[in-house]
Parts: sequence; structure tokens; C-alpha cells
Amino acid sequence: MAFPSLQSDRLVYRQFQAEDLELVFYGLSHPEVIRYYGVSYDSLEATKEQLAWFKNLEETKTGLWWAICRKEDGVFVGAGGFNDWSHEHQKAEVGFWLLPEHWGKGYLQEGMPTICQYAFERMNLHRIEGFVVDDNQNCRKAIEKVGYKYEGTMRDCEVKDGKFISVAIYALIR
Repeated sequence: MAFPSLQSDRLVYRQFQAEDLELVFYGLSHPEVIRYYGVSYDSLEATKEQLAWFKNLEETKTGLWWAICRKEDGVFVGAGGFNDWSHEHQKAEVGFWLLPEHWGKGYLQEGMPTICQYAFERMNLHRIEGFVVDDNQNCRKAIEKVGYKYEGTMRDCEVKDGKFISVAIYALIR
């Protein structure tokens, strides 16, 4: 089955390519991006694990992630997709990150509904979950703007940088 490329008004969503490695590294090593994100890398070599993870999700049918680019010029702006896809329970976890120079341009508000529509229609999902570090107010506002409902907070449920963090749970139901 061919990788599902998608489009919205200003963005294209395509399969990751080896040429994306440096931009993925830039994003997943940038202090402002990884401040609340669960993955970070300190070298290009280590970042290859992330590209392999994207491919493995496709191959094992446990998720699907897209490289997100501007339609007008193909410039890479970030990534978004689904992991922890449970076919039995018809749910998956959504993730989305943008390079800092593309923040505040409405790309999350445009991109999130596009990939979620695909998930509901083609991946047969009933529920899409979003887990947001509790004090990441920008992400919480953004995910609520695109229709996700707050369901509660798991207090001190993960350790990041040696400290316990709480995670807010959001969901979008078909």
C-alpha cells in the first residue's frame, strides 16, 4: 500500500525521506521544541532512530507520521501523526511538533484537523488521544481550539529531566 500523502490549504503531508534527517534533528534538539516533547536527540546519528521509528510504525501498522511541508515551496515545517494505534479499540495517540520559526502561523490548527479526518475516515479510529505536559499552556489552548476535550490530568506520572511531571489527557471522538 502506498504511503498516504495529504494536502490542506497551505500544507502537504508526505512520507519522511532520508533528506529530512537534518531538519528532524534541528527540531528534536531545539530547546523550545523539546521543552515539553518526550523525545530529543543530541546528534544526527541518534536522530536516525526517529526516522526508523516513523518507518517502523508504518510497517507494523501501529501508527502513521507525516513530514509536514508548506505547499507553496516544499519547506519542511514539522511533523504530525499517530502512534500507539490500537486496532482493537479503534484509537491512537496524536503527536505534532513544528520548527519554532513556523510557530504562530496557524499550521497546527490547519494540520491537526487534516490528519484527524484521515484517521477517522481511513484508519477507522473512533478515538484520538492527546497527552500534553500539564504546564504546556500553548499546546493545551491549541489542542482545545481544534476540538479536543480535556478529560483529566495524570499527576506526577512521568519523569523528565529528573523531575516528575503531570500530563493532561485530551481526546477527540469521531
